[in-house]
Amino acid sequence: MLAIFDTEGVLIDGEFLPELAKVVGKEEEIWEITKKGISGEIEWEKGLIERINELKGVSYNDCKRVSDDMPIMNGAKETFDELRRLGFKTLTVSGGPDILIDRIKEELHIDYAFSNKLIFNEEKLEGVEVIVGSDKTVPIKGTLEMMDEKKDDIVITVDGANDIKLFDLAGLRISFNGTKLINEKSDSIVNKKDLKEILPIIKEKFNLN
Repeated sequence: MLAIFDTEGVLIDGEFLPELAKVVGKEEEIWEITKKGISGEIEWEKGLIERINELKGVSYNDCKRVSDDMPIMNGAKETFDELRRLGFKTLTVSGGPDILIDRIKEELHIDYAFSNKLIFNEEKLEGVEVIVGSDKTVPIKGTLEMMDEKKDDIVITVDGANDIKLFDLAGLRISFNGTKLINEKSDSIVNKKDLKEILPIIKEKFNLN
């Protein structure tokens, strides 16, 4: 059994780039592009590159500080402990930066994590290597083939339109405080910022105690 998650807005309570934008006073501009990407109004890769271009020159130390300060979602640690107890492997795939996702992978003991790589030059943000684009199934394909999990044994928990293609992989699709599109395509909807709310849904689906 495998549980796949988005990171920002699901495992982390917030979005990294809008938080980083506060450092340089560009929060409003970055949020506008972020919301368009989450809602599917613009291609995710295009929006990501636009936002990074707005934030060029921010120091590595500021990026690290913002990453370290972002709060883990309420109930996330308990949820991952319980999923491990139930026999699940875990995976997160995020359009967010490696500096944040690597931290979350370690803190929640996630088995597999995929993210985009921030590029720094002389300790200043210069660009991004896009590994996770608008089709989040692409970077995780090899790992899924290696794991050889049946579709019925995979659960996906996400919130944004850029996560929608992941739903093709899963037997159980959960919207966690999701956008309208995600809610419409989900099997179950959680409208509370507590990740533990997904556990009864998963246990019922897989007949687990």
